[in-house]
Amino acid sequence: MATTTPPQAQRVATTENVVWATADKFLRNVVEETEYGDYILPFTVLRRLECLLAGTKAEVIKLVNRLIEKDTPLRFIDADVKRRFGLSFYNTSPLSLEAIASTDDQVEASVLEYIAGFSHNIADIWTSFEFPRLVKKLAEANRLHAVVRHFSTLDLSAEAMPNTAMGDLFENVMYRAFDKKGKAAGAFYTPRDAIKLMVDVLFASDEDSLRGRNTTRSIYDPTAGSGGMLLVANDHLTELYPDIEVNLFGQELMPNAYALGKADLLIQGGLPDAIRQGDTLLRDEYADRQFDYVLSNPPFGSDWDVQYKEVVEQSKVKDSRFSRGLPSKSDGQMLFLAHCASKLAPAGKAGHGGRAAVVSNAAPLFSSDKGPNTIRQWLFDEDLIDTIVQLPNDMFYGTGIATYVWILDTNKEPARQGKIQLIDASGLWKPMRKPLGFKRREMGTKNRKVVHDAYKAFEEADPRISRVFTKEDFMFRDVTVFKQARLATVVTEEALEAVAGHKDFIEAHREVIKKLDGTPWSSLPDRLKTMCKAQGLKASIGFINAAANALGVHDDTAPLAVDRKGDPVLLNGWKITERVPLSENLEEHMAREVLPFAEGATWDESNAKNGNEIPFTRIFYSPEEPRPLEEIDADVSRLMSELAEMFKEVHKA
Repeated sequence: MATTTPPQAQRVATTENVVWATADKFLRNVVEETEYGDYILPFTVLRRLECLLAGTKAEVIKLVNRLIEKDTPLRFIDADVKRRFGLSFYNTSPLSLEAIASTDDQVEASVLEYIAGFSHNIADIWTSFEFPRLVKKLAEANRLHAVVRHFSTLDLSAEAMPNTAMGDLFENVMYRAFDKKGKAAGAFYTPRDAIKLMVDVLFASDEDSLRGRNTTRSIYDPTAGSGGMLLVANDHLTELYPDIEVNLFGQELMPNAYALGKADLLIQGGLPDAIRQGDTLLRDEYADRQFDYVLSNPPFGSDWDVQYKEVVEQSKVKDSRFSRGLPSKSDGQMLFLAHCASKLAPAGKAGHGGRAAVVSNAAPLFSSDKGPNTIRQWLFDEDLIDTIVQLPNDMFYGTGIATYVWILDTNKEPARQGKIQLIDASGLWKPMRKPLGFKRREMGTKNRKVVHDAYKAFEEADPRISRVFTKEDFMFRDVTVFKQARLATVVTEEALEAVAGHKDFIEAHREVIKKLDGTPWSSLPDRLKTMCKAQGLKASIGFINAAANALGVHDDTAPLAVDRKGDPVLLNGWKITERVPLSENLEEHMAREVLPFAEGATWDESNAKNGNEIPFTRIFYSPEEPRPLEEIDADVSRLMSELAEMFKEVHKA
């Protein structure tokens, strides 16, 4: 990331305070405190754009008016302005904030006329900000003129506030706004430290291919929010590789977030159409494109019932983005994960392919529904999963739960092919000086370097935070395990009566059955048949089975029981499901993990159910050693002594 110089940093800090002073001076008692940012951000954007255009505005107006008189189509006007002045947007209104502030007459109408003068390609920013509504409310409260005058005095020119400094200011204002909103900020804003970590790992595998001249890379975010991921990624690349050309693309559903993202990119030199508005699940605005890099922080546990019908239709198209499987309607995270994977550029001749960094909670790692299973299996089979990083808890504004970053790659380095690296960064954090919403922790430069170094070290990394696996390690068979019964032959009056109830029983059978007492149960069918034959008695298969069932009694000291066909007799009520990784031999696994604890266990592999999961927590679980008993006893004794002294004081009183 580019950094500001000390004088710039001081100027940014001063300007931040002046900008936010709008809240205390003009918004208090007029709008809700949680809405301060809704007013301050649009006016900050407006002033920045005005300052960027000021130097060439008069000439641009002359050019545009001349072209309009000739009935020149808008796209040609835009192209001419771009060619002559290097501007991707412009304003043809003769007004300015300073001019509007110079008089308190018709302020509301003048502001609306002024923003209507912006070029058509950024007009939707004001619509998405609901700027006319905000202006109307301030006008009704008799505060609009003061706010306009306040912002007209701020120097937000490129000379006073370069893109990097302006980015810092804009981020600070958003931080303050989100601090007022609290949890709601998590819906469309990803903390910069989380983005920086994602970017560090995302670009770590492409360092060689990024060097050199005439290098071009595209970056895409299907849940762009305020555009932070695109900007951080862009700054990171251009700082490390000054000659690189970076093209940014994004899509965002929420109008306010879309306006923030589009404005933030404009403020820092981006193109007006870098972010497009729309529901990514319903319609991919870049359906015909794939990208070098994809970053995304999709909503956690978000219901997609509204998009269900359309998504199902899309899933029927072979090899389409949703054709690999559909998760439950209560959580659409894996739809975004599949979408991001589908947007990656295939491996190219230059040696690089597409790479993605996608944030999720824990559910996509192990959700056992059919859809998530098939999506994960597709990612495994295509060897797309490069790395998964667990972030510290309390990293995001809207949630304190465990979060993960999936790094996907269509062209892994040779050493990483067929393998998946897991990195546990949950302990790499420092406390924030001031929490924002749920965000209480942040990853500093040193913390992120540990993750980056572990990624680069791969199989040589510290096993306490990094492990490397094959896909088979995460694929499993759920095998049903039964326990073989141990039965002894015990003849009782109750057992005789039970046998006597069979239709083939005659009284002559009674004496024969009495003689079976103590016979090994597995030998009982043959012996009963032999004894009946010797006595000239009939013994049908049904009768023999009835006798075996009635006389068999569970006995842990008896031999393992088999029926007359030689098949194991299973113990009623005892059944478990054993999860066996596909990377392990079934017999060896059972001999090691089951038979020592369940003698006589048996299983049927033919009925096993296949699945997959990434048990991240279990892999890195490290049990804490219990405290020594002596230490516990000493603490108990100390507490008892303290209680005894307290009781003495009570009695004295």
